[in-house]
Amino acid sequence: MSNQNEHLWDGEGYEAGDAFDLKCEEWEQRDWLTWLAKNLVFPFKVTREEDMDDAAFRQGASPRLFQVGHTFEVLGLDGEDEMMGIIVEAKEKGQIGHLPLADLEVKPKTDKNYWPVREYVVWVANR
Repeated sequence: MSNQNEHLWDGEGYEAGDAFDLKCEEWEQRDWLTWLAKNLVFPFKVTREEDMDDAAFRQGASPRLFQVGHTFEVLGLDGEDEMMGIIVEAKEKGQIGHLPLADLEVKPKTDKNYWPVREYVVWVANR
């Protein structure tokens, strides 16, 4: 994923109206688990940006690992869940957890894993 031009649909000043639709069509045909396994380099650092479990946001919720705002390491892909999408195995403070890749973000953009994860997250959000 070294060609930044492949991702012009994701930047400011986007004007090519059909480019995003074409990218979405490409994504619909993609075997995401296989594609990500080929394009990601493990382990890598991520930040949790989303959380499908609303319990983490309830008042009085106990602190726990892998919450929104936490940074931790993704060790590998752990399969696919019908509802949650691709699940990753992650490690935070010596503990192992499993969570949806769609909840995560790689920072900074210059990280070689940024664009593969970003493409997946955008695809999940738009399907």
